Amino acid sequence: MSPQKNDVPHGTLELVILKTLDSMGPMHGYAIARRIEQVTENVSRLSQGSIYPALIRLEQQGWIRTQWGVSETNRKVKFYLLTKTGAKQLHVEVANWERATALMAKFLEAKS
Repeated sequence: MSPQKNDVPHGTLELVILKTLDSMGPMHGYAIARRIEQVTENVSRLSQGSIYPALIRLEQQGWIRTQWGVSETNRKVKFYLLTKTGAKQLHVEVANWERATALMAKFLEAKS
């Protein structure tokens, strides 16, 4: 039941992607995954099979958009950008996460 070292906790991938784009600006998918790994000090490993479906879901919700550009290695890549709606949703998601973690903290601290 507990996540493995390389798993991102369920329901958090979209939040960390939105936060990454908010903090770092437009990025391509591979760079987003590597940044998340960097921030988590390599505790989380993200595969293409997890990051790209999440990016598609976020784009379908209108929280991010894409544009083509050139990467650091001079390749044509799709960059992901946070939309105004996505920035608003980020605030909602952060507030939801803070409420959920505060609730769990109360249960974990409760005496039997």
